[in-house]
Amino acid sequence: MEDRDDYMPEEPANTTVTQQIELAISGLDSLSTLPCVAAQFFPKLLQGQFSPSALADIIESDPALTARILSLIEQRGVGLPDGRFSLRQALDKLSAHDVRDAILSINVLQAFDLDGGIDKDRATAKKELLLHSIAVACCAKDIAEMASPQMDSQLAYCAGLLHDIGKLALEEAMPKSFASMVEEAKSTKKSSRVIEQKHLGTDHTIIGKRLCQKWRLPNLIVLAVWLHHSQTVTIAADMPEARIAAVVQLADSIARQSDIGSAGSFDLPEPSDSISQWLAISPEQLQQIRRKLPETVRQKSNILGLYLPKAGANYCKIVHTAAAQLARQHTELSGENHRLQSDSSHLDFITDFLLSINSVSGASDIAENFAVRWQKFYQTGMVCLYLTPSVGSQILEAVVVENLSQSRMVCLNAPAETSVIPKTIANNFAILNAYDYIDWLFEQLDVDFDVNRTKLMPLLSGGKAVGAIAFELNYPGDVELFEEKFRTSASIAGAVLGMALAQQRQQYFAERFAPLICVRSERGPSKPKDTQTRAAPAENSLSWGLPTESALAEIAAGAAHELNNPLAVISGRAQLLAEAESDQEKKRILEQIYENAREASAIIEDLMSFAEPPEARAAQTGVKQILDEAIQLAGEKIEHIDVQIEVAEDVGNVFVDSAQIVSAIANVISNAVESYGDKPGPIKITADAEESGDSVKLQIKDAGCGMDAETLQKATQPFFSAKAAGRKRGMGLAYVVRFIQLNKGSLNIASEPGRGTTVTVCLPSK
Repeated sequence: MEDRDDYMPEEPANTTVTQQIELAISGLDSLSTLPCVAAQFFPKLLQGQFSPSALADIIESDPALTARILSLIEQRGVGLPDGRFSLRQALDKLSAHDVRDAILSINVLQAFDLDGGIDKDRATAKKELLLHSIAVACCAKDIAEMASPQMDSQLAYCAGLLHDIGKLALEEAMPKSFASMVEEAKSTKKSSRVIEQKHLGTDHTIIGKRLCQKWRLPNLIVLAVWLHHSQTVTIAADMPEARIAAVVQLADSIARQSDIGSAGSFDLPEPSDSISQWLAISPEQLQQIRRKLPETVRQKSNILGLYLPKAGANYCKIVHTAAAQLARQHTELSGENHRLQSDSSHLDFITDFLLSINSVSGASDIAENFAVRWQKFYQTGMVCLYLTPSVGSQILEAVVVENLSQSRMVCLNAPAETSVIPKTIANNFAILNAYDYIDWLFEQLDVDFDVNRTKLMPLLSGGKAVGAIAFELNYPGDVELFEEKFRTSASIAGAVLGMALAQQRQQYFAERFAPLICVRSERGPSKPKDTQTRAAPAENSLSWGLPTESALAEIAAGAAHELNNPLAVISGRAQLLAEAESDQEKKRILEQIYENAREASAIIEDLMSFAEPPEARAAQTGVKQILDEAIQLAGEKIEHIDVQIEVAEDVGNVFVDSAQIVSAIANVISNAVESYGDKPGPIKITADAEESGDSVKLQIKDAGCGMDAETLQKATQPFFSAKAAGRKRGMGLAYVVRFIQLNKGSLNIASEPGRGTTVTVCLPSK
């Protein structure tokens, strides 16, 4: 038996050889595995839903796989909650992609020589070394569990499996020289370390230690690899971490005594008595470990397929199957990549089109913009995009795009005897032969479209065509190839155009709004016929009798209905595009479009609520109850405000829809709060019975900023606000006026700049 502390090689090795060996070993990124082992894990890797834990048994039985995964665990910084080592638990925390790449990076033993024959000797030697490593691992696990105090058995198992990693590395880097050294050790009955030092100037323990450090394996495993042939009991007395090396040393001795596999050493196995006594393991326990070892190794061998016949042929067959499968997947991925590139280009086309539109873009500008982009992106011939005429008009606008993106706007006469949009596509998307349906259009154009190649598609907004696009298709097959893309692009253009047309109609309605808004100043020449205002006159005072509110509401309802559907389409499309967009700047702009469309929809909802409020359901309600509920509805705005309520004793009930009046009074109170700005002030609310006994007069007074005459004249107009631009603007007092009108009441506002505002509301008692 060799002295493991201070033995010397028989002859000093050449220093150059030592450096060359260390350089070759340092270049190793992983060890190789046997073809039979690869045949076990390859099918699992090729499964569609690959799970790393499905390979745990195979990985834990093969040194090459274990070392590679341990290195990956360290690279990914995977830690375990209880601090105890567990390769299986760590595997569950690694991604399937990382594990697959790591395992596939491991070489499979080249068991074929240059003459085409099978190098059986090398495969056999590697299998014997593998069996020895498994035996040492199983022994080390059992010893760690029986030792006193117990050790981390899973870590001891991995240390035993990798204890001869230096020999595996030598076999990998210099297989013929390694085989010669094993043969020399066998013939001379010497330890492999003696032969390695003789020829290499180093040995497998040093090589293994450096390789473990390079691959960043756990430190305790590094110690076991390095020290398992040293005086471990003595070393562990001063360095407790080396206790694991003693476990592996004892396991190595038991495995060699059991004659399982071959480690390439042919000296006598080291006596196990001193180490087992130091680890507090009894002879009976050692005998128990020896008895169960052959069966445990056999189970691990079956997992790796070490005894399966024709392992090389099976591996080649599996590799061929894998190559075929990967080829199919490559074809599928190429097709998917082509589709994604097409989708991406369409998304860019649509996004660029949307981003080119601003708030002042008119329908005709948008139509021209889209038609030019359509021709360029789809590489079509001439394009004509026309919009449906407005109600009562026989003139329609169209844009014609000739070659080289030359565009011009034209006005055409709509046909009297037929619809400008064919019924087939008036509410549904379809691609038609243009000359079969719109020959009236081509007759008016001074350009000649190709009869056989010109197609027609609708531009739909909210399920209704707002226009159509006719274009020359250069390749007939493009109809089927791009039909879905055509549909998407046309629907987005239709939604945007529908919005623009609705905006134009909104402007028309807005222009009609102004003359219909009827306001009268108490200081003016006349007053509303159906309203009597009992508020005391002030320097600036405004009374509302609201005789024209019905007409105003009718216009508001029409405008709201016209805008609602296009807004919904714009909002929905922008949201979908934003979700699919990877460019963060474009995504941000699309999200702005979505949010602004939602805000516009909220304004439309306010407008529709103003225009078509529910019919008032009048009932007798106490004035004090109405005021309390209004203050509660005003919420946080009056939390720190001094609100004084005075209700005269002779005040009875009012005959109103309490919900509507509470909402109106709450709006007035909120305005009173806002009149103070950042510094709160008092609000006084009084209620008195009118002399006639037919109504109750409510007054809400504040001492806030007040309003000048011009502001007062506009105060109750929809969407008017004296707030700075950019702050919320809404219906406000317009709601108040509307609800009071519906409940047959009257409103008067008196205000002076810097002296506050008094709002007087008269409500019927019966």
